[in-house]
Formats: sequence, C-alpha cells, structure tokens
Amino acid sequence: MTAALMLQGTGSNVGKSLITTGLCRAYVKRGLTVRPFKPQNMSNNAAVTVEGGEIGRAQALQAIACGVEPSVDMNPILLKPETETGAQVVVRGVRAETLKARAYMAKRATYLPAILESFAALGESADLVLVEGAGSPAEINLRNDDIANMGFAHAAGISVVLIGDIHRGGVMASIAGTLDIIPAEDTAQIKAFLINNFHGDVSLFDEGKRWLEDNCKIPCAGIIPHFASAQRLPDEDAVALEDARLTGGGAGKVKIAVPRLSRIANFDDLDPLKLEEDVHLEIVPPGTALPGDADLVLIPGSKATVSDLQDFRAQGWDIDLAAHIRRGGKVLGLCAGYQMLGRKLHDPEGIEGPAGSADGLGHLDVETVLTPEKSLERVDAVHLATGEAVVGYEMHIGRTEGPDCAHAFASINGTPDGAAALNGQIQGTYLHGLFASDAFRAAYLEALGGSGGGANYLGSIETTLDELADHLERSVDLDLLLNIASTAK
Repeated sequence: MTAALMLQGTGSNVGKSLITTGLCRAYVKRGLTVRPFKPQNMSNNAAVTVEGGEIGRAQALQAIACGVEPSVDMNPILLKPETETGAQVVVRGVRAETLKARAYMAKRATYLPAILESFAALGESADLVLVEGAGSPAEINLRNDDIANMGFAHAAGISVVLIGDIHRGGVMASIAGTLDIIPAEDTAQIKAFLINNFHGDVSLFDEGKRWLEDNCKIPCAGIIPHFASAQRLPDEDAVALEDARLTGGGAGKVKIAVPRLSRIANFDDLDPLKLEEDVHLEIVPPGTALPGDADLVLIPGSKATVSDLQDFRAQGWDIDLAAHIRRGGKVLGLCAGYQMLGRKLHDPEGIEGPAGSADGLGHLDVETVLTPEKSLERVDAVHLATGEAVVGYEMHIGRTEGPDCAHAFASINGTPDGAAALNGQIQGTYLHGLFASDAFRAAYLEALGGSGGGANYLGSIETTLDELADHLERSVDLDLLLNIASTAK
C-alpha cells in the first residue's frame, strides 16, 4: 500500500494548502515520488489539467511542487460557487451539474467511489500521497456522509495530522477543542499536530507544546515559523483578495486597477503582475470607486458573468469605467471581463439563471451567447500587437462574435482570439494565464508606460517552493510524518 497522509486544519485558512505544497517539494527533494490529493475543493480559482479537465489552483501548484503535470485525479470534486447557496459541481475535471448547498449535501456520498478511484490511481505511481482536507473536521454538523475530511480518511484508511494557526489566536483551544468534540473514532485517526505561522521566539511556546502533547496524547510534529515568501505563490481562493486592498507595489510607474467582482474567478492571472517593481496593482473592493489615475482597468474572470455584470453597475463601476476611457485610459477584459465589455450577453438556455439577454458595458462591438459547452484547453498563442508568444489556457463557456473581433487580441494556432476597439484602447481576450509569459508581460507593461517587466515568474515560483521546502525541513519532523504515513491502518 502506498504511504499516504492527510493534513486537516482546526479551521479554514490555517495553512493546509501551503504546508501540503511545501511537504510535496520537501519529500521530492528527499528522492520520493509524491502526488498531491484533495478529495473535495471549493474554489473559483481553477487550473486546466493535462487531460483537459479542471481542478483547484492549489492542487495544480502542488503538482508543480511534485515536478509533475496536474491531473484531474488530484482533485476529483471541485465546487465552483455561482451564488451564495449554489455551486457548479465538477467531477474528475468535467462539469456534472449545478446544485444548491442542501442538495449537494444530500448527494455528496455518491461521489465517494469516484474520489477513492482517483486516490487509488495516484497511489499507483507514487511513493507518497499527501492529502489536503477542507475546512475543519470540527464542523461536526457536516460529519454525516463527509467526503472531505474524516469521512475520506476512514474510507481510504489513512492517518491525519491536525494543523492549527497560532497567529489567529487560541491555537491551544482550537487543537484540544477539535479533538474533544469530534467522535472518538475520528480522534483516534489523528496521530500528530502541527503549529503553523509562529512569529518570534519559538521556544516561548515550549510549555504550550508540552501541555498539548500531555493532554491530547499525540506528538507535536513541528512548530512552523511564519513564511513571508508565501505571498509569491498563487492563492487558493478569493479570501486572499479580502485581506488587503493593495496587492502589488514597487515604483508604481504603471497603475493597474482590478474591480473585485463578487464571483471573481482565476484571479491568479494577476499574480505575475504583483512581482513587477514597475506595477502598482490595486484590487478595488465593492463600494469603492475605480481610481481615476489608473493606466489600465483590468476586468477579470467571473463564475457568474451576468450576475457580476449587474453588480458592476450597482457599484457604479460602469460610470467610473466610462470616465476612465474618456481620459484615454486602457481597458483589458479577461474571459468574463471580455464578455462584459461587449454590447450584449445572451443566455438563451438559462445556464447562469433565467433565460434571456442583458446589456453589456458596450465598449466593444461584440456580442456573446452563453452555451453549455465549456472550452478547457491549454494553448500556445501569439499576442498580435507585440508579436510575443503567450502560453496560457482557455476556461470559458460562450461564443463571442462581432465587428471588433476583426481586430483580434491574439492568434491561437492561427485562429483569432479576442477583440479590440479600432484604436486599441479597449481589448478583450479569452486567454487566462497570459501574464505568466515573461516576454509578453514585459512588452505589454512597456506599452503602458513602464520600463518593461523584469521578473521571471515561473522561476520565482520554483525558487519559492524550494525555500518553502527548506523552511519545513528545518521546522517539521519529516521522518515522523513519513512514519505516520507509512503505518496507516
């Protein structure tokens, strides 16, 4: 049986994804073949896999940490929220259905066989599978038919390490409390705990560590100091965008404003821009006007285009955008942002809600018809204005046509993509991940008035993953974790 270990948290956002990613790279550096796995993820930040499916962005990053291509088996169930109470259900990379939360809860146990099949498939080619939980096992109101935490751990027969974030406060209570309130059979599955995000002198927690070990009857596998360089890695979900309004700095020769759509998707498109010293990237929250001094307004992707278009107007951003254009500012729409910039959005089959049509922002002479078929493909393209190569991916529903498509943004294998106004001031494209191409990003920023990009984005990710692995090697008992993984019942 392949060694496997599950990392669960005392709550959301305690560092499960980051620690799993770092452990993937740390064990690879020790010579093991490692694969990441998350039974169920909820995120609108998705990646296209080698099979042409989609998984959570966190698992795609973990695949990079393992030195392998991302696969649909690494995240067999992906929930992509479309409303406050409903989400699209993606099963092994393919959209299966859209369900309200209560309907999904009633049905989720039926997905367990597919989850276990994916888990077994990964184990066939790995020495170690590192499994990331979702939320917290302490959510005992969700325990029946669970497939994301202890329900999966029991079904797969793997042990668990519990992670607490000391920077959030109350870490001793969160660890001891979790073990106290979960069922006894779940408590028995937890073999160690980790303390994450420690600031300052780690020895100050010696007494707390002893108390937890004595009272919880499991060992501490490590106390992990805060890893500041985590900001250079892609974030898993939009919670990160709520933490700070300004997400990029530097000399700020080029100011880019990004409205934070309520169902923003694939916002890792912005990550390469955050590394550029010439870029001042501002994520504009609801209730705040788009800044009047922006060089570029970038409208990102969305999981609910028509709904977010309505919200865009409700925020008054349509007025701000029109003023920005009158001042000569540039506009770029990515995927749903591209669709919003057109004259009309048609949803004849009611894919995003009641069937019908909506007026777009009207800045591009194009119209979009939403269709059930989804484009999921990695692509090699050429940006027509600069001639620079772009490596990216498509992840969208809908077909966009109109006069401005004659002024394409890019060429994908000889096929035009996107559209632009005649003067080039307003542009749209279906390409995601385009700013990760260094030469294109440099040329694009130079056209906006910058001195050109200087960052090696993919190189920065690799360097940061190595630094994270070394960080965990120093602070975590990797031998203990490996022993726990190898002796699962």
